[in-house]
Amino acid sequence: MAAEAHTSAGRPVRELVGEVITELAPEELPLLEGLLELDDAAAVRRLSGHGQRREPLGFGVGEIAVLVTPVVWLALDQAARRIGDIALERASRASAGALRRLFRRNPPPVVVPPLTREQLTEVKRQVLETAEQRGLTAPQASEIANAVVAGLVLADPPPPDGGDPGSPAAAGPTPEG
Repeated sequence: MAAEAHTSAGRPVRELVGEVITELAPEELPLLEGLLELDDAAAVRRLSGHGQRREPLGFGVGEIAVLVTPVVWLALDQAARRIGDIALERASRASAGALRRLFRRNPPPVVVPPLTREQLTEVKRQVLETAEQRGLTAPQASEIANAVVAGLVLADPPPPDGGDPGSPAAAGPTPEG
């Protein structure tokens, strides 16, 4: 595995959204808190306007069209799904869905997988496109896209053994090995 193959660690979309909103639009934290009570699929439906029957957040999608939260969440969700192994994810979701129905568990959060430089460029393009569709200005869109990419790039990489970053195995080889 080449050192340049992955430039970021896999990160939950909701975690990245929280970081960007805290940095760029802290006034939207109440909206984000409401969305974090939902699973990722429900949050995306709410932000995109699909499946709107009632408004648990107290306002309609039209009123949130120019906010940062939907731009970041929708763009990251779409990028994560596009970049990830969609066929494997569908098979996994189908079996996970059956188990969830059986045990009534919430689905796991959507995670942005480790990304290459080209994939980071695609994520940035997706954020810019979503921001434009949502009516943000070019400078606002650029600031949001840069913050999203920075959050992905500056993420702590997973330890080489895939274990806990604080574990002795993650600290490196011992003098004996």
